[in-house]
Amino acid sequence: MLRLDLLRRVSGRMAETEPAVRRATWADAAAVERLLAAENLPRDGVAEWLERFWVAEAEAAIVGAAGVELYGEIGLVRSVAVAPRWRGTGLGRRLTERAIEEAGRSGARQLYLLTTTADRYFPRLGFSEVPRESAPPELMASAEFRGACPASATLMRRALAD
Repeated sequence: MLRLDLLRRVSGRMAETEPAVRRATWADAAAVERLLAAENLPRDGVAEWLERFWVAEAEAAIVGAAGVELYGEIGLVRSVAVAPRWRGTGLGRRLTERAIEEAGRSGARQLYLLTTTADRYFPRLGFSEVPRESAPPELMASAEFRGACPASATLMRRALAD
């Protein structure tokens, strides 16, 4: 036990175990919705798409989430959230990249997202701002476009490689 304690010690304090990233299960639904509520993100439609969510778990708690709604070859990245304690650790990027990879494997060719606060973050992941009126009609079925996200939200797009 002492050896494990020494391995975890970093700069005079205990290092936290890196969260495990895994596919969400129905057992995670309430925790994901609580995380999104705490981060003031829409929860509408989460239950419908939970099987396309990835979560980060640390110390038996959900500390991050990211999901993708799929509409044929169009995907909508949504609900990227990281608990404050884990921000700045690369966890949001890991979750988003995992969701993007899975969307590509499932046939998505174009990904979109709506954001009110992270329009400077997502370009680092290959997204660029596009006019909201350019959104494909398939996305109009999503809860986010039907009103969960405000009309002022920025629309961003990323093409996926073949």
